[in-house]
Amino acid sequence: MAALVIGGHGINLGERKTLDIPLPSLYTHTSVPMTVHVINGRQSGPCLFVCAAVHGDEINGIEIIRRLTQAPVLRGLKGTLIAVPIVNVYGFVRHSRYLPDRRDLNRVFPGSDKGSLAARLASTFMVEIVDKCTHGIDLHTAARHRDNLPQIRTTFSEGSETENLARIFAAPVILNADLRDGSLRAVAAERGMPLLVYEAGEALRYDEMSIRIGLRGIIRVMRTLGMIRAETGKRKRQLPEPVIARSTAWARSSKSGLLRTLVSLGAKVSKGDVLGAVSDPFYHSDEAIIAPNSGLIIGKTNLPIVTEGEALFHIARFGKTDDAAEVVEQYQHEFDPVNDDLDLLETPIV
Repeated sequence: MAALVIGGHGINLGERKTLDIPLPSLYTHTSVPMTVHVINGRQSGPCLFVCAAVHGDEINGIEIIRRLTQAPVLRGLKGTLIAVPIVNVYGFVRHSRYLPDRRDLNRVFPGSDKGSLAARLASTFMVEIVDKCTHGIDLHTAARHRDNLPQIRTTFSEGSETENLARIFAAPVILNADLRDGSLRAVAAERGMPLLVYEAGEALRYDEMSIRIGLRGIIRVMRTLGMIRAETGKRKRQLPEPVIARSTAWARSSKSGLLRTLVSLGAKVSKGDVLGAVSDPFYHSDEAIIAPNSGLIIGKTNLPIVTEGEALFHIARFGKTDDAAEVVEQYQHEFDPVNDDLDLLETPIV
């Protein structure tokens, strides 16, 4: 009997397979598979799943998984790596966050094999992937026309395995974020599974720095879990300790118009600073967007056309803003492709 069975396919110890799990077909009778890469080590160990495109238009994670599955460090793997580059295939082919019925897949977990299309997809992913694993990493980006500073979102208690892995992943910022009903993270928490959500970049866009931080983070987690060999010698990379945000707030537009952004992602701001200005496209009138608190910009809109009440700048609060800003600056320097020459990372996307 095979050591692991996924979608009716057996994967023996020491075996590597790429397999397709059938999903409900399109109304044209076109078949829809969820492709899964499985690397089953010769020795026992944790079973980690890494998935991307739960929201179909979030593609940075797809490239992270492509690089991960080709990384030389996976030789001699202990345990099992299950990588799913595109969970929401239906949204991906339509360049959409959602499924064809406009449901958000990340609000229907654990799903049902008798429910909506989204519920059936969620159920298949839970049964075939999540239920077979001990740990998980879910790769996301901001929504369309929005950008996120690389960050880990998780819920942890002091000293928990999840907290430890969140720090080990080494994205510059960690958000101790509330769970949302129906999310993959919420279901994992109910089952006691350590799961990290990595948010970085913008939907439908590659961001090389976000990809590099994500890939390095997954490998760091796998080393901590004992799945791959430890980094030694001059290759060992010393990164500053990630900073944990105490809370976050959005600066919103008080009028509709055209936004001129004056601060960049990762910038340090003080309460009362001008973050941008919204102008009327027909008359000479400006309205400043003011920072409601001090902190760092960890998310922002990239679309200049805004409406009244729209969230424009996501600001994270820290105990010591200056220290947090220094950490983010160090990460931006370390993972700039000009400075990052690790051989597991390939020629940068530009």
